[in-house]
Amino acid sequence: MVRLPLSPAELERGERLGALLRGARGTRSMVEVAAAAAISPETLRKIETGRIATPSFSTIAAIASALGLSLDGLWASLAAQARTASPDGRPAQGRGDQPSKGPSEPARSPSSCS
Repeated sequence: MVRLPLSPAELERGERLGALLRGARGTRSMVEVAAAAAISPETLRKIETGRIATPSFSTIAAIASALGLSLDGLWASLAAQARTASPDGRPAQGRGDQPSKGPSEPARSPSSCS
């Protein structure tokens, strides 16, 4: 079976998931959390760094359980981040590089200009 390349959105979602899990791990060691989730530390490292952008549901459920997270809360956090992220993955508000624009005026045809 040939696996199709992941889209930029899928890669970005994997990075967000990894960052959320890494943050939830806090000061616990990667080995400790991986053992509690019954996965290898290498797998956990790859998920946290986004190198495994689409881990299986059972793997995420095991990691969430080991971290004391609810899956509903995890998915809600990912969805909230997705709503506030721009297509390039940066936060949509407060980026500073794109000034806020008001409503644009309709385009005028050359004949309507005096």
